Amino acid sequence: MDTEKIIRVGIIGVGQIGKRHLERYREIAGVEVVAIADTNTAETERVAHHYHIPAFYADFIHLLEREDLDAVDVCLHNNLHMPVTVAALEAGKHVYCEKPMAGSYVDALKMAQAAQRCQRLLSIQLSYLFTKEVKAAKFLIDEGYLGRLYHARSTGFRRRGRPYVDGYGNSAFVLKEVAGGGALYDMGVYQIAAMLFLLGNPEVVRVSGKTYQEVPMEASRREASGYNVEELALGFVRFRDDITLDIIESWAIHLDRFEGSYIVGNEGGVRLQPFGFFHQAGFLDLDSATDLDLFEFRLRTVGEQGDAYDSPQHHWIAALQGRVSLLPTVDIALNTMIISEGIYLSSSLGREVTAEEIVDSSTL
Repeated sequence: MDTEKIIRVGIIGVGQIGKRHLERYREIAGVEVVAIADTNTAETERVAHHYHIPAFYADFIHLLEREDLDAVDVCLHNNLHMPVTVAALEAGKHVYCEKPMAGSYVDALKMAQAAQRCQRLLSIQLSYLFTKEVKAAKFLIDEGYLGRLYHARSTGFRRRGRPYVDGYGNSAFVLKEVAGGGALYDMGVYQIAAMLFLLGNPEVVRVSGKTYQEVPMEASRREASGYNVEELALGFVRFRDDITLDIIESWAIHLDRFEGSYIVGNEGGVRLQPFGFFHQAGFLDLDSATDLDLFEFRLRTVGEQGDAYDSPQHHWIAALQGRVSLLPTVDIALNTMIISEGIYLSSSLGREVTAEEIVDSSTL
């Protein structure tokens, strides 16, 4: 363990997400961003000067040729994750990659295999794993307060929050050729991955799903964007050991809200938003009040976690320093990809599909 080691990072892609990652690294002791790369040369130079980054490149290959980099952070559109991540791993760099893991399961699997082959660490940005709510739920589950887990619900809500057509972001987010999918890939992966983490990442057996694009949008924006992804995704997943998960993820829908995600066992249940723990004592039904801020404070101090689980990037740097073992984000992200592609495949075929069918049909 080397808590004093400075981790030298290069970032590939300095758009909206890349800038967020740069801001996060500013908060983390023990990390130095020494190079960035993006095909938008003017913006890359501007970002380098703004964040005082000494080197910037138009071609990410030149960044990978640097021998002083410990790790690379990939902040590109979904369908570019695989080729750039594999190239970085083969160049001897550890890789941190934005979600979803890739534009398809088959590409995500190539990334995982490359990490194993190159003996380098790979982590996927599954930020909900580091929320206070998920940490508290994981504690209750690990301590046995929920008993045998058997069902979970994954929900994500935006009333009218489609990228570009509803006023933010750019059109790349709504093109299947670039993003791979819509609401499910953009936001759904966060909730699904959190549920998989809490359930112990069980093996997918079958998936049923449906996607929709129904809510009107301004005509010129539709035409300019080439919008061809879903705004609403629904799914039902059957896992091994008689565990199930239902999913609803919205970019746009005529409602005020969804109830929050939850997970239930035969001894108790947890809702994540707003957080609640529900259980019974004889004839009493009990709803527990919680202080999540105090819980997290004690994890950091009494539990001696420090900042290692404050965010995905804090955790990534702590793992590279040898302070903690890396959470299995790759395994969870792969399972999330199977579920997501399963919903798309089921929707197109109009029937339930098996995990084997999903894997066999997966293409870029």
